[in-house]
Amino acid sequence: MVSEFIIFNEEHLVKEKRRKDGTRNENVIESKELKRSENIRKKKGGIFMVLFLEYPKCSTCKKAKKWLEEHQVNYDDRHIVEDNPTVEELKDWIGRSGLPLRRFFNTSGMKYRELQLKDRLPKMSEEEQLELLATDGMLVKRPLLVLEDRVIPGFKEKEWLEGLGL
Repeated sequence: MVSEFIIFNEEHLVKEKRRKDGTRNENVIESKELKRSENIRKKKGGIFMVLFLEYPKCSTCKKAKKWLEEHQVNYDDRHIVEDNPTVEELKDWIGRSGLPLRRFFNTSGMKYRELQLKDRLPKMSEEEQLELLATDGMLVKRPLLVLEDRVIPGFKEKEWLEGLGL
């Protein structure tokens, strides 16, 4: 049996594997300068959390946030409108999600309807769609849960339980 931990020392972010026999294997994942797009954030006491992108006024985001707290999940939250995802982050997250790009659009939002994206998106290139998503956080499906190896758009309890290993 192998247990994996992500730890932060003063120099590096390290993935540590501890085997049942007590031996350890450490791999430096990233230098001290953590990129904004990483889902891991350093907090007091060296605790690492998932990234939770939300629009605080959204009822689904409020429900999801309450769910995270009830399940004692440490997370770093980010206001999706004030600090909307970049094209680079979106590319990374969509790749890690294994989902099509269209699943990252907030199709029930007013902005989506105002821009008539239902008809426009099929005619746009993937790059154009990514650039559009990066211009306005209200276009992005929320909440967005960014984990180390997976990204989950929207709040579906079953998917979140599975993704978080709960």
